Amino acid sequence: MTRKIKYILIMLLTFIVYHSAAQNSQVLYYMNLPQRHFLNPAIRATNSVYIGLPVISGINLNINNNFVNFSDVIMNSPTGDSLITILHPSYDIKRFISKFKDANYIAPEALVQLFGLGFNAGKDLYIFLDINERVDANVAIPGDLFRLAFEGNEQFVGNKMDLSTLRFDVKYYREAGLGFSKNFSDKLRLGVKGKLLFGIAGASIDNRSLDITVNDDYTHTLNADLMLNFSAPIDVTLTGQNNIDKFDFDSTAFDDTDKIIDYILGKKNMGLGIDIGAEYSFSDKLKVSAAITDLGYINWKRDITNLKAESQFTFSGIDLLEVYKGNMTFDSLGQELLDSLKASFFLTDVAQPEFKTSLPFGVTFGGSYNLTKSISIGILSYTKVIGKQLQEALTLSANINLGNALSTSFAYTAANSRYDNLGAGLAFRAGWFQFYFLADRIPVVWNRIVSKDIEIPEPISSIFGENAIPVPTSWNTIHLRFGMNFAFGNKIKKKDDKPMVLVE
Repeated sequence: MTRKIKYILIMLLTFIVYHSAAQNSQVLYYMNLPQRHFLNPAIRATNSVYIGLPVISGINLNINNNFVNFSDVIMNSPTGDSLITILHPSYDIKRFISKFKDANYIAPEALVQLFGLGFNAGKDLYIFLDINERVDANVAIPGDLFRLAFEGNEQFVGNKMDLSTLRFDVKYYREAGLGFSKNFSDKLRLGVKGKLLFGIAGASIDNRSLDITVNDDYTHTLNADLMLNFSAPIDVTLTGQNNIDKFDFDSTAFDDTDKIIDYILGKKNMGLGIDIGAEYSFSDKLKVSAAITDLGYINWKRDITNLKAESQFTFSGIDLLEVYKGNMTFDSLGQELLDSLKASFFLTDVAQPEFKTSLPFGVTFGGSYNLTKSISIGILSYTKVIGKQLQEALTLSANINLGNALSTSFAYTAANSRYDNLGAGLAFRAGWFQFYFLADRIPVVWNRIVSKDIEIPEPISSIFGENAIPVPTSWNTIHLRFGMNFAFGNKIKKKDDKPMVLVE
């Protein structure tokens, strides 16, 4: 394997570990950008009109988990001349296990804005339209499942582990939203956006009950009552006992243009969503706001497969220690586990096999104080609700908004069990073009991974060393948003027709 290939693989592993994703940006909230209404449909930029074109108007990426950092997965060996991973015998596995929580979540999302439009429709009414391509997944893994895998099963003999918190939900869908915001008094502005959702593909686990008991002979008995639902062009081949044999992609779903278009439009997997927001001005300087966003669901009815596990079965176990000891390869362990799980599921006979998934929704509370016409400070609380799980973030920011000419924000965020996250945003206007780049939760402290087998390209090598890769010390989340808008005008008006520049 060449050095460059190794370097590329390490970069890919970074994204595999952290699951590229997206969520609403805390930095965005107090910047003068049309995309602000993604966080609260009541607040708006000062543009009279904005247009966002496919892809270039907005790409939103986030990396997020609550239990492991990049430096926990790939690190320098004890001798310092090579790289090791969690499967290496020299790896401090106890240190890695200490990172696990009772509930370990990974909640990736991705959003690409296909089209955006916003315009004034009267003295205080603003109307906006968005079409977005979205992917999100919500995975929750109980800590005991990790501990069983990495510490071995001896300490769990005779014990039952409750795995009912195990969750898996992934969706690829398109949303088309139409909304408005309006001043209902001199102090109160309300906004709402209704959304049609078109599901392209999805999978979800309905976990009613799941537990594992480690027996005296070190085998594992799994008691399961759960359903695995798919909406995707997948064929399931069964054994003679009606158990799963293998999955195959159904290529006939795309064998002509009409089928491809029908599938991409997602009209058979429909759903609804809504965003609601409010902004209240105590004075020209002090404002508060609140919003609930992405409240909705999708009904999946196309290409449905329901796999049900409602039984008790025994298998040899999940023991990564056998891999460390050299008694088993990681591939053989994985295949053994996969074979056991396939034998436990069977295809159900459901008269109406559709299923429903809810969107993870966000609750936002914010406040801002204008120090001058152009400078403000803000505080923002964002809580994401995924089933019974809450993910919270609190952000303090300092903001400069010079109309549409220049908008910047500098933020500090406490989130995801980390308290060293910085954020920054920059937007500027060149004629009709408004460019922006935002980054939330930028890691502060960086380390180096050194290996003589890695060739680092310039300019990174000149800063960190010829054989060194810069990695964050405690990096488990980062968020990026960037794009370009077509923006026209920079004034909004009160009812008395006097011009007012929005400086928040």
